[in-house]
This record gives sequence, structure tokens and C-alpha cells, in this order.
Amino acid sequence: MSEHRLPQPDRPWLMRTYAGHSTAKASNELYRSNLAKGQTGLSVAFDLPTQTGYDPDDELARGEVGKVGVPVSHIGDMRVLMDGIPLKTMNTSMTINAVAAWMLSMYIVAAEEQNPDEDPEAIQRALQGTTQNDIIKEFLARGTYAFPPGPSMRLIADMIAYTVEHVPKWNPINICSYHLQEAGATPVQEIAYAMSNAIAVLDAAREKVDPALMPKVFSRISFFVNAGVRFIEEHAKLRAMSVLWEELGRERYGVTDEKALRFRYGVQVNSLGLTEAQPENNVQRIVLEALAVTLGRNARARALQLPAWNEALGLPRAWDQQWALRIQQILAFETDLLEYPDIFEGSKVMDGLVGELLEGARAEMQVVAEHGGAVEAVDYMKGSLVESHRERIQRIEAGEQIVVGINKYTETEPSPLTAAGDGGIMTVDHAVEQQAKDAIAEWRAGRDQAAVEAALQRLAEVAQSDENIMPASIEAARVGVTTGEWARTLRGAFGEFRAPTGVGEAASADPSGALQEVRDEVERVSEALGRRIKILVGKPGLDGHSNGAEQIAVRARDVGMDVVYEGIRLTPSQIAQSALQEGVHVIGLSILSGSHKELIPAVIETLKERGVDVPVVVGGIIPEADVAGLQAAGVAGVYTPKDFDISVIMRDITRLVAEANGVLDEADVDAPTGGALETETTA
Repeated sequence: MSEHRLPQPDRPWLMRTYAGHSTAKASNELYRSNLAKGQTGLSVAFDLPTQTGYDPDDELARGEVGKVGVPVSHIGDMRVLMDGIPLKTMNTSMTINAVAAWMLSMYIVAAEEQNPDEDPEAIQRALQGTTQNDIIKEFLARGTYAFPPGPSMRLIADMIAYTVEHVPKWNPINICSYHLQEAGATPVQEIAYAMSNAIAVLDAAREKVDPALMPKVFSRISFFVNAGVRFIEEHAKLRAMSVLWEELGRERYGVTDEKALRFRYGVQVNSLGLTEAQPENNVQRIVLEALAVTLGRNARARALQLPAWNEALGLPRAWDQQWALRIQQILAFETDLLEYPDIFEGSKVMDGLVGELLEGARAEMQVVAEHGGAVEAVDYMKGSLVESHRERIQRIEAGEQIVVGINKYTETEPSPLTAAGDGGIMTVDHAVEQQAKDAIAEWRAGRDQAAVEAALQRLAEVAQSDENIMPASIEAARVGVTTGEWARTLRGAFGEFRAPTGVGEAASADPSGALQEVRDEVERVSEALGRRIKILVGKPGLDGHSNGAEQIAVRARDVGMDVVYEGIRLTPSQIAQSALQEGVHVIGLSILSGSHKELIPAVIETLKERGVDVPVVVGGIIPEADVAGLQAAGVAGVYTPKDFDISVIMRDITRLVAEANGVLDEADVDAPTGGALETETTA
């Protein structure tokens, strides 16, 4: 056999689809259907109350139950979710972070219950899969944290220490650079912050395990990376990460085993680049991004999940997920990419790109180290990400970065993909939330309350000691403790935390061109009002994806407004109280989780109760079919991803304030468009 061909084609990567919605039963049916279609591993999407440690009947869970994933409130839900799926042989990835120890505990109990005649310890040793469990990136980019940094890192270290001995085939953490790119990270930042994060995790684990086990610990650390449409550079990024990972293993942790030093990663390709406008273009983007992580053998993904074409519109349907799975299968089984050695080996272009990225990443890692490491550098990294995202958006606004269908080639035929009555997406029935509330009340009434209280007491004691949290969590799962009860017990021991927003640290934009025009309008309206326009940017509910809200806050500051932005996870009451105390002129609400139909009217109603009468605008993943309902509830403007020009949005908000205060003529500004920005943007 010649050197340019492999003796046998490589085995394909693990194929997953990120899925879960409504209820454990509905999600189980979806998983079994996807597995029947050739999916080779599970990737569980949990709803936001589950991810952040709240039961469905908690005030903060309002509008969020079953929306972006499946609610798993207790071991009964986990049993139903995994019914008929052999956990002893299945490879399961769980996108869960703050409550990862709890989800793994319930998964372990469910696996043991599936195999009642076998040794529980043997069952644990057989389990394969991954818990995401990366809390630093939650502080930076995703927002589903529950506890302060110190205790959060302790929970990660406990899981690593437990799994390396008892669940040795399990990856206790996925170091996630994926969400950093979604938050605006450049390739250099993505590499540097992920590797700095890994150092913090491994250093914490080193305090919990026997030094002789560190090579084994190192070998179980996996990564979850992003792959954007610049797929040549993205592949170089992965090769650079592989080099740095091996260096860290050898030089910092004394790992010498070649297999243990391998850079193991899974991928979901880029969601930031998916567009609401001309969404059919997303299919091409997804295919090209998949090439970044499959073409080169020496840096090929171990597991891959692809987003559906319509995720900028809303939740994908089963058919949409099947399309994404078929892309993987065609790449693996119809093309010849698994038949060759590494096709980039010896490439001057690839070697040059890798060298550039390594140089930049090492320098940025040094900056993080000078801040005291990843945990202490959260504020610095967050500010840097917000700034990088601001620069990206400005390049798109200026036409320097082309996005087909957004700022170039915008004329289009109507898409048959979105012509159906459902708008091309799945909508979760609102009745799911009440059903979940009723179900958890029934669950609590039917369990041994004395055993639950004893388990929670034991959990609290362990949390306040140096003991490993896993055994007490597993016992709590067995007796029927709920997700909210587990997290509330740990909040009582650890306290709570609000992550930095990064808005204050982001540099000011150059006030030129369109930005200066908006600044001039803000000045005229502010002068007519007698004080500066003040905007409250709010994130109601549990949606932690704050990138858009942060960019609105930064741009509002840059055009001369006073900005009130308190971060994520606010109740309608908290937003209304802040608006009243701050005396704001306008409120901007951001929701990407699908809970807008419940939460936005709730905020508006609470504002009325408090006597706050100011315009409310809304941005996020909002289907066209929902716009009229929001406007009827009192929303003055609705902005979605197609409204990419933030300066246009700022101009519109300025005019809304002028109109609401009767100073349009005095300030010499036009009437607002109320969110109908497409004509103005295209022009």
C-alpha cells in the first residue's frame, strides 16, 4: 500500500445530535428515533431551569420549562429520559455545567436500575460519556452558572477525582472553547482562554487526587470546540491546540504516555454565523464548517454534532435534525476523506497558520497567567470577548466582513423551507410548564420525605467539608431529591454569584460615520428632555446568552446614552423595580430561549403595576408569527438577528424616546420605525 493511502479507512467519528425538548417522554422518543436513523451517540440538551438548578415551579423557571431542552427534575425523569436506551453501552454527552455532579449522579442511578442484577461498581466502570462541566466559560459566555467560582471549581475537581477511580471511561469535563467563539473570541483568544481554563481545572484536580493518577486525569480531559466558516484557519486552530495540549501535559503535569497526551475533542460547528435571513444558506455554512474538523486526520474530531439549518429561527424539528445527521453520514460514508493519512502534513500554508496561532495564543495565555490564572482573570477575559465581538459586528456593519444574505446579496426568492404554517420551526406547547409543575408536586408527595431530608442534610454537611460531593449526591438521587433541592442546598452552603458583564471594560468605538450621526441625534433628544437618555437593558428569565444584550449596552454607551445593565437572570419584578429606581426612558429586553411570549408580557404588566410608562423594545430569536402578539402586549419594537446594524437600532430607540416624550419636532428627529428596519437597512 502506498504512503498516500491508509491500509484501511479510519472509523468515522461519533455522530450526535444535540436534542431534548418539552418532557422526558417526548425527548426519549426523539433520542430513540435519532438512534434508529444511524446516530451513534446521545447529546442531551437540558432546559434552562434544569441547567441552573431550579425546579419547574420556581419563580425563575417561569416561561422556560422545556423550551431549549428537556426538564430533568429528579431520578424519575432520568428513568423516563433513558428508557429503552442501554446506558451500560451508550456514549452520552450531557451539556450540563453548574449541576453536572447532580446530573451524573442521576445518570449513574438510572444505569444501576437498568441492570439490577449486576454489581453497581461494575456498572459505573462501564459507563461512557461526557459531562460538559466547564464553569469558567459559563461565567464568560453562556451564563448557566449557579455558585461562586471557588465552590464551582471544587465541584469540578470532586467529579474528576470520583470518575477517575469509579467511572474511568467517563470524561468528567469538556473544556469548552465553543461558547467563547460564540461570544466573539478570535481564534487566538479561543485557544488561549481554553488552555488557560484547562490549566485551572487540572491544578484544582491535582489537589484532590493522588499524584500517580494525574496522567490518567489528564487523559480524561476532553475539549468541546467551535468551527467557523473560515475552515482552513479553523483547522489550523485545532492543530495549534493539539500542540499546546501536548506541551502542557509534558511540561506542567509530567505526562509521558503518548496516548494520554492526545488532544481529544468534540465539536458543534458555529451557530454564531447562522443567519435568520436566507436561512437556506446555513446548510452550506454547516457543511464547510464540518470539513474544518474532519479533513485533517491528525486533528480530526472524535465526536461531531451539527446544528440544524433553522436554529437562528427557533427550535429545529425532527426532520431538521435528520438533515444535519445526514450531512455527517454523507461526509463519512460517501466521500473518501477517511481513506488517507493527514492531507495537511508538510503544508507550508498550514504550518505557517499554526505557527501564527501558537505565537498569539502563548502571548495571550501569559496575560491570563499574569492576572493570576483563568479563575482570577474572568473579568479580563470577559471584557476582551465583549470587545472582540464589538469589533466583529462593526466589520459586518461596515461591509468589511461579508455575510451573504445579510450585508451583501440580500435580494432573494421566498424560501419554501419557511413557507409552512409552523414557520419552519418547532414550538413547545406552553401547557408543558403546568404539566411539569403538577408532575413535580405529585413526585414530592409520593416519596419518603424523611429519607429526602436526611439525604439533604448529609449533602449540606459534605458541601461544608472537604469530602467529595459525589457519594452524597448519588444517595440523594436514589431517594428522590429534586434538582432544585440539590442546588438550593449547595447555594445555602456556597452562596450565590453574579458574573461580570464585560460592558464597562469594552473600549469605546470610534465616533465616525453612522455612529456619529446617531450620537448627534442622542444629544439633540437629550437636550430636549433636559437630561441624558437612559436605557435599561434587561435579560428576563434564565437565558444566559448575553452577547446580544452586551453589544446593545456597549453601543448605547458609545452613542451617548446612560446605560443600566445588571446582567442576566432577572425576574419581571426586578426589572420593573430597577426601571422605577433608575428613572429610565426606555427598556430593551433580550431573550433567546423561546420564553418571550410568557416573559415579555409579564415584564410589561409588572411595569404598569409599578407606574413605569416607557417604551419597551425586544430583541432575540423571535419568530415572525410572534411579533404581532408582542406588539399587542405593548412592545414598541422587535429586533431579530436580521437586524444586524446596531446603529440603526440605536437611532430607532432614540426616536422612540423622543416620540414617547413629545420632543420629536424639538429634537429635529424622524418618527421611529418600531422595528421595521429591513427597508432602511437595505437602503
